[in-house]
Amino acid sequence: LLRPAFMQACAGALAGLTPAQQAARLTHFRADAIVRDAEALREHLGGERWSVLGQSFGGFTALAYLSQAPEGLHEVLFTGGLPPLGRHPDEVYAATWARVLERSRRYYERYPEDRERFLAAVRAAPRLASGDVLSHARLRQLGNLLGAANGAEQVHDVLELPPDSPVFAHDVEAFAFARNPIYAILHESCYADGHATRWSAGRTMPAAYGEDPALLTGEHVFRWMFDELGALAPLREAAELLAEHPWPKLYDPTRLAANEVPAAAAIYSGDLFVERAFSEETAAAVRGLRPWVTSEYEHDGLRTDGERVLGRLLDLVRGRA
Repeated sequence: LLRPAFMQACAGALAGLTPAQQAARLTHFRADAIVRDAEALREHLGGERWSVLGQSFGGFTALAYLSQAPEGLHEVLFTGGLPPLGRHPDEVYAATWARVLERSRRYYERYPEDRERFLAAVRAAPRLASGDVLSHARLRQLGNLLGAANGAEQVHDVLELPPDSPVFAHDVEAFAFARNPIYAILHESCYADGHATRWSAGRTMPAAYGEDPALLTGEHVFRWMFDELGALAPLREAAELLAEHPWPKLYDPTRLAANEVPAAAAIYSGDLFVERAFSEETAAAVRGLRPWVTSEYEHDGLRTDGERVLGRLLDLVRGRA
């Protein structure tokens, strides 16, 4: 239910609108709007309460659901998706940068020969399958793959390829922005619990990235992407407007503190994308939520071992564990 079915709001769907109109339309595709859509659908289907499972951003949406319309929910499960409450996006990105730095350094300890392969690919600056030219900053985005169970192997598989090969030109585009440009333009807004983001990831990027050119980045969206990536260029001005947009609050701490909907959450201690400490803060702030903190999985635990992860959460939420 809470997978982002709003992907149709892409650059093509916004064609013909001014940047201001594009930005205004895109403000209606955040988690709070998804909850309103879900409630309209639930009522259309007869109004019976339903159970929801939120993975990653789906968990952010599920928490917004508990804040806005708990009367529509029978039970809620979170996997790798308990967002921070009330924290500024800069705090969130400072935490994710620390994790990405640690994961990047660990990667090169495992594959030390890939440091030179990375730099050689930067020097080659090949043209990618999309037609864009590979830049240093864009190659660094391979680090996003490190958040998966087999992420290090995926990065290594790419860097082993000759930079001038068609396979490299295709596989190095780790982010599917051409398919889902809304992912880029609204990504920072999912952390904006009552704030403007102002390109938070770029502003909080650690100085270490200027010192070590082989360091990888993670799930970070930058202003330069709307210049370099052909799929995002049509949304450049709208992105600037949204970066300054004062987003309303997503969550209601008072309502969450009085929560009566059974809820359980898998919190992955090494999650590259969702900071464990903030997730545990949120779990403590939601009355009755039962957390399962585990180091057994990465962010994609539901995909790699769904039967066990889902089974454990169902046992927790239904009082069997």
